[in-house]
Amino acid sequence: MAWIWMVLAAGAVLLWAISLGRVLSSAAPSCVPSSPQFMPPLSGDRRSRNVLLVVAHPDDESMFFAPTILFLKSKGHSIHILCMSRGNADGLGDTRKEELYHACVSLKIPHEQVKVLDHPKLQDGFHEKWDHGLVAELTMEHVQLWAIDTIVTFDSYGVSGHPNHKDVHHGICKFLHTNRQGNVEAWELASLSILRKYSGPIDIWLSSLTSFAWTKQPIYTLVNSSPSRSYEAMAAHRSQWVW
Repeated sequence: MAWIWMVLAAGAVLLWAISLGRVLSSAAPSCVPSSPQFMPPLSGDRRSRNVLLVVAHPDDESMFFAPTILFLKSKGHSIHILCMSRGNADGLGDTRKEELYHACVSLKIPHEQVKVLDHPKLQDGFHEKWDHGLVAELTMEHVQLWAIDTIVTFDSYGVSGHPNHKDVHHGICKFLHTNRQGNVEAWELASLSILRKYSGPIDIWLSSLTSFAWTKQPIYTLVNSSPSRSYEAMAAHRSQWVW
């Protein structure tokens, strides 16, 4: 029986190595499927997009959205970040705000295109209920301020299940509902199961298959060819490197 476990272990290591090679094989961030194109250039004089990434806390942009940011930057789009709170649940709000700015240096997002809010009704915490209408209102202000045409944010589960993430999602939905006449496109980051989330590069195969097979609505897998860039951005959030 021992040899069976050895074969299975060797197969798992080989699959992991092949999967990692698939992820790192691209010279630049790539997308599956490649056609139809994910966020194609706009028509008219202004081809690049003004993308607004709406998150709940400092570190969300690096922990969850770094592959998206790197892909869109590689396509020449302009990224703006609206962070709805300072992440002050543990009294580290000022520190975390500065860490976000440092992370954005790694992600090559200009300081003036990053906004961290500190609204008394939008404070970090698992037991804090955020007003969806207020999230929608603040989003509208920055969509107008930065001439945004595309929004990226959490899905209804919020990737990690944090209630603040979920409230951001519902706030954006409310914004889209009240802004039906506006020309703003929105995308959400799909939450995965714990098993898939921590399977490392092996999930590239299932994610790619899902992207090709999904028929109800378009879904894309963005392949991060530079994991070191993501690590560098997350490393800026030193206060969050805790168990």
